[in-house]
Amino acid sequence: MSPATEAQSAAAPGSTPHPAGCALITGASRGIGAATARELAGRGIPVALLCRSSAADAELIATGIRDGGGEASVLVADVADPAAPDTVFAELEERWGRVGVLVNNAGITADGLAPRMREEAWNDVIETNLTGAFRMTRRALGPMMRARQGRIINVGSIVGRRANPGQANYAAAKAGLEAMTRTVAAEVARRGITVNAVAPGLIETKLTAEGVAAGLLEAIPARRAGTPEEVAACIGFLASDAASYVTGTTLTVDGGLTA
Repeated sequence: MSPATEAQSAAAPGSTPHPAGCALITGASRGIGAATARELAGRGIPVALLCRSSAADAELIATGIRDGGGEASVLVADVADPAAPDTVFAELEERWGRVGVLVNNAGITADGLAPRMREEAWNDVIETNLTGAFRMTRRALGPMMRARQGRIINVGSIVGRRANPGQANYAAAKAGLEAMTRTVAAEVARRGITVNAVAPGLIETKLTAEGVAAGLLEAIPARRAGTPEEVAACIGFLASDAASYVTGTTLTVDGGLTA
């Protein structure tokens, strides 16, 4: 039995295909991913929360969604695994009919100044943050093209366009993600599929709550960190019918930091 299949035991029984399919959110056990799952579920879309190792945390989110009348399931897979997309999509297509919305949110960091950055640190970040998103996107596009409908939203970062010493690997991955977004959007626009990105700035986390990023707040015109829910609201818009003419763009969510 695959890891994804094992995780399905946590999902609500008796699900049936949804006319618009489901939304798949990678890296959905906390932060922006969890907030996005709640946002899309609140819009009436069945959601699948994909995580690599935090199934218990993801299940808490899914349980809350189901308690609120939504539909949610949890899957466990590593987006850096080349076999993961086929396994995950097969599970969801059997359960929900198709994946109508893909949110590529999974990401890792392995910081270090470039002169001392280990090869492994570079490769791991690129493989998860960029190559993993590409593989998930590639697997999503076939069924979306046949349906002539689909939404893909990639979660980037302002680090992809604004220097942040110690994150050459992360910056390269996020810049590549934005470039991939534009190119794929142009390739599939005639098929009714939109491909966009959001680029969050400083978003509230445990670290920012403890004051680690206090010095950064002075550089933000809004003078505060953003919340995962504010980013999720932008993702919700890009996933909606209201954004059907928005494609190939990156929506920056940073309180004016890169203005």
